Amino acid sequence: MSFAVHPLNAGLIGRFRGALRPRDLFLHDGSNLRRIRLCTRRQLAILAAAVALVGWAAVATIHAFTATPAVQVAAMERKVARMQAEYAAMKRDAMAQAARIEQRQAFLSALVEGTADAKTLASMVPGDLPDAPLSPLTAPYAKVAMQQETLADKAQALAEGRYRNATAALRKLGVDARRFQRNAQLGMGGPYEPVTKASVAESADPQFRQLFLSWKKMDQLEREVISVPSARPLADKNISFTSGFGVRSDPFRGSAAMHAGIDLAGPIGTPVYATADGMVSRAQWASGYGNLVELNHGKGIQTRYGHLSKILVQPGQAVKRGDLIAKMGSTGRSTGSHLHYEVRLDGRAVNPIPFLQSTDYLLAVQTRANKQVALGGPES
Repeated sequence: MSFAVHPLNAGLIGRFRGALRPRDLFLHDGSNLRRIRLCTRRQLAILAAAVALVGWAAVATIHAFTATPAVQVAAMERKVARMQAEYAAMKRDAMAQAARIEQRQAFLSALVEGTADAKTLASMVPGDLPDAPLSPLTAPYAKVAMQQETLADKAQALAEGRYRNATAALRKLGVDARRFQRNAQLGMGGPYEPVTKASVAESADPQFRQLFLSWKKMDQLEREVISVPSARPLADKNISFTSGFGVRSDPFRGSAAMHAGIDLAGPIGTPVYATADGMVSRAQWASGYGNLVELNHGKGIQTRYGHLSKILVQPGQAVKRGDLIAKMGSTGRSTGSHLHYEVRLDGRAVNPIPFLQSTDYLLAVQTRANKQVALGGPES
């Protein structure tokens, strides 16, 4: 088959073939000379690749000018949405952290200032701080949280130290601190654990839960030691100690006999004061005691005041440490005006002298409990 070629086309084809005629390229690298033969076919392939590259660039340029604004806007919107979501998450984390920080601060303030009772404090124990990645919004709260944890450690150490001091002071008197455990039967042992974990929310922060338990144990003990007779029954300094506790020669029979208290001599009518908070269980004539006042201080602790000239209280009456309850006399088995003073634990007479020489710490605790200052509050 043959084709007719227009003279004009024949000229163009001829010039095209002339432009793509075989060529030789010589490359010299300084020491060797290489010849590369570019035939017409290879030149056509290179030309076709160049045309394709130029075409792709043209299409990409046109697409960029026509499609970029919409694509960029969509990408920017996605980026903004992502940033907004991240900020919202950081804000939620920061607000959750702030809420827990405020709960912690309220609990610590109420505990240290003594503005809430045990039941209220148990409900105020803060929950765990939520886990949150550190961010510009949460970083300040993380620093405050660390400071609060340090304060909680110090408060717990203080509570445990005060509890140890109180138990040591009681031990010197021969009184076991377990005597003051709530709902415990007198004379029985067991660990001192006045508050169970059930009284605090299960979601409570473990550190603050333990702080509350330590504080409650300490506070309960300090508020119960008000029933320990540690004050002096006679304020007059011109009082004579005439007989001690224990076996002595009976002043009437002359034989050995057990003296269940101590005798403090003074003028008839000398004021007699309650040595601890309690309830008047007896205020009457009682055989060898003469006129007797017996106070029940709870926890199996009693005090007796004998040979009185006048009784100023009645059975069932509540008295406070330092209240005037009677006046000294010489009624009953008495050789002269004096006060027979006894301290009894679970009905058994013990030596009152250590109680009259109670440590300054125990006296300070009782004074604090009477004034209701510092830590604590009445238990519900």
